[in-house]
Order: sequence, then structure tokens, then C-alpha cells
Amino acid sequence: MNQHERHGALLRLLAERGRLDVEAVAVEVAVSAATIRRDLDQLAEQQLLVRTRGGAVQNDVAYDLPLRHRAGRDAAEKERIGRAAAAMVGRGMVVGLNGGTTTAAVARALAARADWGDGEGGLPDAARGDDRPAVTVVTNALNIAAELAVRRSVKVVVSGGVAMPSSYELVGPLAGHILREIRLDIAFVGADAVDAEHGASARDEHEASINALLAAQAGKLVVVADSTKLGVRTFARICPPADIDVLVTDDRAADRARRFEEQGMSVVRA
Repeated sequence: MNQHERHGALLRLLAERGRLDVEAVAVEVAVSAATIRRDLDQLAEQQLLVRTRGGAVQNDVAYDLPLRHRAGRDAAEKERIGRAAAAMVGRGMVVGLNGGTTTAAVARALAARADWGDGEGGLPDAARGDDRPAVTVVTNALNIAAELAVRRSVKVVVSGGVAMPSSYELVGPLAGHILREIRLDIAFVGADAVDAEHGASARDEHEASINALLAAQAGKLVVVADSTKLGVRTFARICPPADIDVLVTDDRAADRARRFEEQGMSVVRA
């Protein structure tokens, strides 16, 4: 395993566990502890982690980890959230998706809908004499667009903009220009934090601005967030709680989810 591969492996393990121990990881990766220490020092210099005595932890800007290194966190919960969200979409709808690991799970669940032809056991719509897409997805996320573009049952519309390296989201005036010209039946918006009093928010103001615009264009706004995001506030607000029609989360923190229900919000626990 070369240095590049080790760095990738260490970031993946850190995203999954939140903390690394030098000696344990050295055994797991099959290199010396000294090599792991040097790797962690180099990653700390890039501000991708924080060195501790004997290892490393995620830092306060862990959201800057590339998306591929965050995908493993809470994967089972996000898969359930994705399926629950995708079940809200009807044939012919125009759907908005912003970037993030949870919305990527929604996109995969949409693509897997067997009743639309691309899922297991289904026939392509063209085989039924209908070449219209089953659903139209509007997204500012490059990874989601790439995953859905090969699906014959999905029409993909991508906003313009400048790509964010950590989230693959397109932001800026070009993205805003496109999004202002469209109307969505439903938008699934992922967030870094969701608070019952403050609403949904993101750590990056550029992403928050575009996500807010995506949310504003939707007839129905669904926030998708695993329970670790609940009861937390971050820097830039995407939308107030009154704008959120449904919150889809997992079932690990019933007390936190209950606070949203007390505010009159519809909550789906996947």
C-alpha cells in the first residue's frame, strides 16, 4: 500500500470511527507505527484531522473531508432514510436534491424503484411504449448527477456553478440563475444540522445559499438528516423550521425527534 492509498484508508477509517489509535491502525493497515505517525502528521498539516497523543480525531471542520470519506458514516441509517424519502415521490414528479451523503442515498433509492423500470424486476418505460422519464431530478451535486445519468427512467437536470471539492456541490451565481428558473414538486435537502427552533443549516455559506434557493423552489420541502444532525446549529441557515414540511431521520434518537413533532413538524423515523 503506497502513501496515497494509506492516506485514503486512514481518512475512511476516521470518518467511520471518529478516532484513530496509531498502534491499532498500524496493525490493521500492516505498516509500522512510525509510518502511521508520519501519515497522520501529514494529514494534520492539511487540516484533515487533529493529532492527539497516540492517534488522531476528527477536527471541528470535519465537513471538509471529501464526500467519499464520509460516505461510510451511519450508512445503514442513511440507506433507510433514502428509501423512506424515495417512497414519497410519484411518477412524473420534478424532484430537487442537494449534495451530501444522505441525499445521495435518496438518489440511489429513487434509481432503484422497480416500478419505474430501472430497478430490479422492472421493465424500462420504453419497453411499455412510453419514452417519457418516470421522474425528473434537478440537482447541484455532481456525484448525484453522474449516478442518475445512466438511468433511463430518470431525467437529470444539473445546475451550473463552481464545484466544491469536499461536497461535489455546484454553488455561486450560475447555479442560482438556473435554479430560479425551475419549479420543483418536492425537494429533499440534506443539512449539516437541524434544530427545532433554528431550522436547517450548513457550515458553508455558499452551499447554504444554493440549498436555500433549491428549497424555496419546491412545493414540498423534505429535510433528510440522520439523528446525529438533530438538535444542532451551524453557521449558515438554509431555512427556518416553519418551511420544513417533513423531516426524515432514523430511529436512534426518539427524544430529539420528538422536539420537532412538538413544534408541529411531520417526522418520519426510518
